[in-house]
Amino acid sequence: MKITGNTLIELGYQPGKWFKEALIEANERELEGEDLKTYLDSVAPPPAILPFETPISYFKNIEAETELEQDNINKVLWTMEELMKTPTLVNGAIMPDACPTGAKGQIPVGAIAVAKNAIHPSMHSADICCSVMATNFGKINPKLVMDAAFGITHFGGGGRDEFCDLPADLVARMKGNYFLNNEKSEVFATKHLGTQGDGNHFLFIGISKKTGDTIMVTHHGSRGLGAFLYKKGMAVAEKFRKILSPKTLKKNAWIPYDTEEGKTYWEALQIIRDWTKLNHATIHDATCEALKTEPIDRFWNEHNFVFKDGDLFYHAKGATPLDDKFVPDSKDGLRLIPLNMSEPVLIVRGKTTENNLGFAPHGAGRNTSRTAHIRSKSDKTIEQVFQEETAGLDVRFFSGNVDISELPSAYKNAQNVKDQMEKFGLGEVVDEIMPYGSIMAGDWQKDVPWRRKRKKLRIENK
Repeated sequence: MKITGNTLIELGYQPGKWFKEALIEANERELEGEDLKTYLDSVAPPPAILPFETPISYFKNIEAETELEQDNINKVLWTMEELMKTPTLVNGAIMPDACPTGAKGQIPVGAIAVAKNAIHPSMHSADICCSVMATNFGKINPKLVMDAAFGITHFGGGGRDEFCDLPADLVARMKGNYFLNNEKSEVFATKHLGTQGDGNHFLFIGISKKTGDTIMVTHHGSRGLGAFLYKKGMAVAEKFRKILSPKTLKKNAWIPYDTEEGKTYWEALQIIRDWTKLNHATIHDATCEALKTEPIDRFWNEHNFVFKDGDLFYHAKGATPLDDKFVPDSKDGLRLIPLNMSEPVLIVRGKTTENNLGFAPHGAGRNTSRTAHIRSKSDKTIEQVFQEETAGLDVRFFSGNVDISELPSAYKNAQNVKDQMEKFGLGEVVDEIMPYGSIMAGDWQKDVPWRRKRKKLRIENK
């Protein structure tokens, strides 16, 4: 009797592309009974992995003190409840600086999602290895450091040519990696070296509360290089999702670590980490050179990355790793948590607990979107808002255009975040870098050529 697709369906197998070759083989070998089932089991794809019907439990290291904060928390929980139905997840947590981003089920900023044997590209997002680095310049006038750094750094779109030489070993690793062995990665890795991007990325100058030393802190991610890897990673994850778990949300697709693709992607992430650390160091070293001085101390940590412990992958979407096992190049267990430009950058240490999973907040977070915040200031001019919120500080926008969505009032109350860090055991503050000033991109898109051209045409057509 000829074996057909209906035969396989009656035996309990799910239809798929594999049916075609399986039917040819089974009919040629005239298989039947147990022999047929044994063969089909050997070639059939595994059963689809279904999302959990109810979310697995996670730790909530956050509380509200105002209606606005409660509304924000409600939105965070709304998306976390959906996220925690992802079938690879085994644990999770949210931090005091948590805020939603994207559609329901998208990991919020200020969250940790722990997956078994799986890397979820969307859970580290395009800004892979967003991180902070501190350099101690000792007893030097902070204005001198600010002026030198302003002449060195680069914010906004595009790249630069001053720092294009990459270490040979890093280039070799990129060329040997499927995800990064391409022309675009090479261009991004060279042209974006020494750049900081836009958004909430910054260069902060402050004074150590404990020692009085001047310290520079930079905050940025992996720029175009990381964004390009993220795009390729999501494409590979989607291929696996269609086979392994088609009912899982597309945004939460994963790459199994025990596959060749998984191990190659993990190595690509480590290359991105090394490039991003080099990017920080490039800006810090150039500032030291401009000042003709040597740094007294330097340390760094990422706060938007994937951290591995055995077969568990901790996706920290805006969360600072406290545990040294997550930071192989840790310096005395010290970590940096920036709040806003008018508040200190916290230097912390901490231990892993049941509820913190080895992490702390990564900053102050937001209660409302950038657009909503800008709208809330519509009764004042941009200059008025800027003057009120930066009084006493040396705040510079690299583009020359103020971005009020990055001024202090755009963020959560810093003291509330610090209080909740203490309440939930999310790291111990060992020093504070008191603010002198900050450099940020500002509204750099305001003056991009296509906008100027459009504005000129509107004036001409009036």
